[in-house]
Amino acid sequence: MGQYLDRIDAAAPAQKWPLVRQLMLNERQPFFAELRAERPVMELPDDLVFVTRHADCTLVLQRWHDFGVDLYKPKQGAYFMAQDDTADHWRDKSIMKSILDFEEIPAIRQFVGEEAARILRDANGAIDAPQQLTRMVPARLVQEFFGFSGSDAKKLIEWSYWNQMDAFHNQPFDRDVVADPEHIVAQRKRSLFMLALYLGRVMLVRGAQMALLRHKHDPVTRLLRLSFSRGLDFPLKKVVLNAGGLLIGTIETTSGTVNNALAELLSRPNELVAARAAAAQPDPAAFDGYVFEALRYNPVFPYFFRVCHTPTLLAGGTPGATTVTPGKTVIACTHSAMFDEAAFADPLAFHPERSIWQTFTLGYGHHECLGRAIGAAMIPEIVRQVLLLPNIRADGPVVFKEGVPEHQPLRWDV
Repeated sequence: MGQYLDRIDAAAPAQKWPLVRQLMLNERQPFFAELRAERPVMELPDDLVFVTRHADCTLVLQRWHDFGVDLYKPKQGAYFMAQDDTADHWRDKSIMKSILDFEEIPAIRQFVGEEAARILRDANGAIDAPQQLTRMVPARLVQEFFGFSGSDAKKLIEWSYWNQMDAFHNQPFDRDVVADPEHIVAQRKRSLFMLALYLGRVMLVRGAQMALLRHKHDPVTRLLRLSFSRGLDFPLKKVVLNAGGLLIGTIETTSGTVNNALAELLSRPNELVAARAAAAQPDPAAFDGYVFEALRYNPVFPYFFRVCHTPTLLAGGTPGATTVTPGKTVIACTHSAMFDEAAFADPLAFHPERSIWQTFTLGYGHHECLGRAIGAAMIPEIVRQVLLLPNIRADGPVVFKEGVPEHQPLRWDV
């Protein structure tokens, strides 16, 4: 048995998941390699099951009838992402894909780059990235392109933060690693209430503007026009729910992803030199690969969780084959899957030529990131603006709060 599995087996039941979580964060590659080789399906107390092979992670995330998002519902209520094979899910997701105008992505990238460059210019050589840059830029995007005009960017950031924190870092299986879970729940509920009040005011104003034919053609307005048309089942409460989802899904996820990519590149001197050279080129396509590959090593979500509905064989054909039974929470360790030699050529080498679509950076399957095309442009552009700074360097360690980058001091020559 390997050293990590020996430690996990010897730990007290209440300490197994906290230990596994620390190993996932601090000793990623050797820990996951040991699991893939020796225990590709690892069962822990409290009906937790970890899967680490690429084949098993894709199976869990593809087969939504067998593995559902049950644990999202207490956090997200009637939002379509907290559902699987329902009419609301299919209808609302189709609507949201339609109202996000992918033709605007070049303009979005330009706007994001200009905002990031402005913030960095004003910072005068030093910045705390999460506090001043990586949350503020996507907040400005939400204001400018999604229809949240006239809002307080700091409030948008706060609302996104608490909803993301509760949904992804405050699940029942996290109780041994989260300091005050009830505080997070209370803050999420308060944020949702304040967000609903704000969107209610926006709808009143936007409705009047639409009557006068003076409205913008942003996603919030498109949702309102669709609701007013009564062409399908999309009442105003769904406008609020789905517009709120745009905000919540944009800011905090972008911030964590950008910070992780920066931390990884800044820790790799050779790749940093090459990435900075690519960042200076007119066409950003080659540079983007450095960001996406950095995120393969340091993803913002190292795993996704599902609840088993149907008895399912995982790691079939291996000595670790295990049938997972209904009711168990399955942790699909996609970070491990992205280093599975059965799915990735030369997985331990840093290859910026790999495509983001070969990874799990933007999710996978039925619940893939709704704004995947926007994120694939926005995230590398923020990183690019940072790497264009002269002699950019980390000015201290990244400080995490409940697994989220909260402080990342950066410094550069002025």
